[in-house]
Amino acid sequence: MARYVDLHPVNPQARLVAKIVEDVRGGALIAYPTDSGYALGGRLDDQTIKDRIRDIRRLDGKHHYTLMCRDFAQLGQFVHVDNRVFRAVKAATPGPYTFILPATKEVPRRLLHPKKKTVGVRIPTGVVVQALLAELGEPLLSSTLILPGDEETPTHGWEIKERLEHVVDIVIDAGDSPIEPTTVVDLSGPEPEVVRVGSGDPSRFE
Repeated sequence: MARYVDLHPVNPQARLVAKIVEDVRGGALIAYPTDSGYALGGRLDDQTIKDRIRDIRRLDGKHHYTLMCRDFAQLGQFVHVDNRVFRAVKAATPGPYTFILPATKEVPRRLLHPKKKTVGVRIPTGVVVQALLAELGEPLLSSTLILPGDEETPTHGWEIKERLEHVVDIVIDAGDSPIEPTTVVDLSGPEPEVVRVGSGDPSRFE
């Protein structure tokens, strides 16, 4: 049964954040709030995390998983960013965008798109997720928490606990969360492609 953790949305309790991250390092799958709705997340190098997210969301093999990064320097360790991409991503982060880019060797092959060898990356603005990333010291392997049959992410931690308490390990509540996920932009080709329109303004990439 999932543990329910109530974090302050502006000043997350350091002791509770440290305990959550300790459990993530031990293999926990968490449901956590971001600036663009709830996400599922866990440790990058844990094979079971990807499998559990896939099963919960019923994803196919072509789904782009996202590396939730603390800052641009960390993002640059996991994806290839040329000058054109650098300017575009830098101007839009941190913020409500997920970018699909060619992965570096730092990303486990099992997480890559099977044909493109790409992965999603994003830098959030949310205080709680930034506190988790700072304590963890590495990206969270993540996916937007949109459940089968739903069109939006849940807004309340208690709702997630009721629906997922037997398939996730920790549910973090930090008050009401936005329902609109990120705008997803594929920057792996010669021209930007808006894959999903969400909370980020897509016009700068169209």
